[in-house]
Amino acid sequence: MESSMSFSQDMDDEYEKLIRRMNPPRVVIDNESCKNATVIQVDNANRHGILLGVVQILTDLNLVITKAYISSDGGWFMDGPDSSCFGRSVGVLSSTDYTTIELIGRDRPGLLSELTAVLSHLKCNVVNAEVWTHNTRAAAVMHITDQGTGYAIDDLDRLSRIKELLCNVLGSSHSREAKTEVTHVATHAERRLHQMLFDDRDYEQVGDEEDEDERQRPNVSVVNWYDKDYSVVSIRCKDRPKLLFDTVCTLTDMQYVVFHGSVDAEGPEAYQEYYIRHVDGSPIKSEAERQRVIQCLEAAIKRRVSEGLKLELCTTDRAGLLSDVTRIFRENSLTVTQAEVTTRGGKAVNIFYVREASGYPVDSKVIESIRQVIGQTILKVKGNNSKERKQKVAQESQSKFLFGGLFKSRSFCNFGLVRSYS
Repeated sequence: MESSMSFSQDMDDEYEKLIRRMNPPRVVIDNESCKNATVIQVDNANRHGILLGVVQILTDLNLVITKAYISSDGGWFMDGPDSSCFGRSVGVLSSTDYTTIELIGRDRPGLLSELTAVLSHLKCNVVNAEVWTHNTRAAAVMHITDQGTGYAIDDLDRLSRIKELLCNVLGSSHSREAKTEVTHVATHAERRLHQMLFDDRDYEQVGDEEDEDERQRPNVSVVNWYDKDYSVVSIRCKDRPKLLFDTVCTLTDMQYVVFHGSVDAEGPEAYQEYYIRHVDGSPIKSEAERQRVIQCLEAAIKRRVSEGLKLELCTTDRAGLLSDVTRIFRENSLTVTQAEVTTRGGKAVNIFYVREASGYPVDSKVIESIRQVIGQTILKVKGNNSKERKQKVAQESQSKFLFGGLFKSRSFCNFGLVRSYS
């Protein structure tokens, strides 16, 4: 019986590969239609997660999508994850070059400093890292190497020790356990951060989050269009790079398929509209499910919102650099709310968003003192410390949708006005 099932699955896999070879992705890149942007159109067979794969590639190429039209019908959309065109995440190194550590736990002042201090003590060098904090939780994906060899760490006893000590630093709260995973599998850091925080239920309201200023919340609505058996998701919020990736990532991880959609982000505000169904083919079935979709999309948008003062460190990389810098932040009562660590060609380029541990605005005198210690040409201030206020926008009438009945028989995804933000 097991042999028969295995044979059937193998045949299904081969059939899918044949279909993909017969219908390769058609990608059209147009630089003539618009003077200051590129229009990209992708057209191919539909599979769950294809939209996310395409958006992820465009995002990894540091492109900003200011307009997009998405349509899928009759089993067609776009093909990608296993094809030569969309098969790899751009910018992800071979997993043999580093060891990946995934961390999640309760956020607190000085946490990043303590974690990097442990890694430095264990002779580990952090070559790349993404750190997000949201709703009292902190998550990180770090790529580490052995300080001596510069390669991935494969000693199982040593890896077990690293995991144990990092877990001790993370601790746990009464409701949620801290988690540390060590792997050699190459992962897309931002995708994993979304998945980790989603699995950790960071979308659930905790403490002061309930009193959040309404003007700072994304405007997310979900209604059912019963005539077509779709649920319609509308999102309006301040625009920023990678916003489309964040929302599509969350819908995909929640097992929803985007059949049609429209994105407009040419101004300071972004508007997104998606016609979705669950992978089982049904629209949203209950009020509880509707509220959960709203909460999860709000969380996905807010996870990447950078609170605090933006600092950029650029210098020659060395062992313990990240530990030393974050220790200086901690000793000056600064806490890191978000961090992006990259190392290329022996150079470290690190971006930190910091704020006062007590919650007050960062004192400029403190920053200047830190810059004198680290080096004024090495550490630079890249943003201001004032928190931007979002304009409260009146909700659009739920009876007016961008697409109406203009659905096409063969699907396409048109990413219009694509610009680089690097």
